[in-house]
Amino acid sequence: MARNRPEMSEPVQFPLAAVVGADDLKLALCLTAIDPKIGGVLIEGPRGMAKSTLARGLADLLGAPGHTPPFVTLPLGATEERLVGTLDLDAALGQGKAQFSPGVLAHADGGVLYVDEVNLLPDPLVDLLLDVAASGTNRIERDGISHRHDARFVLIGTMNPEEGELRPQLLDRFGLNVLLEGLPAPEARQQIIRRRLAFDSDPQAFCAQWAEAQEQLRTRCQAARQRLDSIPLDDRALAWITEGCFSAGVDGLRADLVWLRAARAHAAWRGGETIEEGDVRAVAEFALRHRRREAPSANTPAAAPPPSSEDSSTAQGGEGDWGALPPQTVATGARREVPNWAKKP
Repeated sequence: MARNRPEMSEPVQFPLAAVVGADDLKLALCLTAIDPKIGGVLIEGPRGMAKSTLARGLADLLGAPGHTPPFVTLPLGATEERLVGTLDLDAALGQGKAQFSPGVLAHADGGVLYVDEVNLLPDPLVDLLLDVAASGTNRIERDGISHRHDARFVLIGTMNPEEGELRPQLLDRFGLNVLLEGLPAPEARQQIIRRRLAFDSDPQAFCAQWAEAQEQLRTRCQAARQRLDSIPLDDRALAWITEGCFSAGVDGLRADLVWLRAARAHAAWRGGETIEEGDVRAVAEFALRHRRREAPSANTPAAAPPPSSEDSSTAQGGEGDWGALPPQTVATGARREVPNWAKKP
């Protein structure tokens, strides 16, 4: 005799408002919830820093009242077919229409796609992922048969640079970049442990305790989204941002666009009607950290002096050195500073 099995319910998520510290990351996530066109967030930090907890909290901020958008995690060993989906060619030939099996991108539509250790994914997979995140559309083609569907999601990636860097071209595709410090103060550590134990003991009671603060956060994000389009992208703010990008030596123009969008989202977040200089400064590091090229240091060796007339006449005696020029120093930007975090066992 078959027995009815109880339906599986979604696990209770730790409220974003209850997370201790990580103020920069919480702000970056809220700005992305206000304007998803910013392009997602890349989080750098060691393990055990609540990166996935914070990312899950973002899904709650994106949704309308009574509706929580999907939160989808991309497995580390995922293939391209698992990511984009597959087309059943036999069904297409027999029935005359493509039968599509959705992948991770389809399931994440309207929500959050979380990629842990994004720097360990193959570069072609990361490139494909970022292309779809930017366009909002996933297109699959197999043997002349194609299918297209919406894939609008907020991309959240995490990485530990000690385990491998992302190529600069891929780093640039993430809108914002936040560094999490791996050494909280003792008082903060105690508070984190107390809240975690309270949540593990009774998740429903803990969420009820933080329901008002979480609702205030959600309401503030929703109000900012409604206010966003009324805030002009004025020439004054654009001048501040373009000058800042030029001073930082960033390549391309994506940083300017992301910075401008993030500054407008920050203005909406604080309830302003225009972008102020404080909004531009508040999000500058988020937009520039992974794109900045440091200027050459002051102790860069100078170019070698030109050879004396005696040396020149000697050099011209050798046929192979005819027309030789002294070596020139080429200024190169410094590498991104990589925090010294322990690797995963």
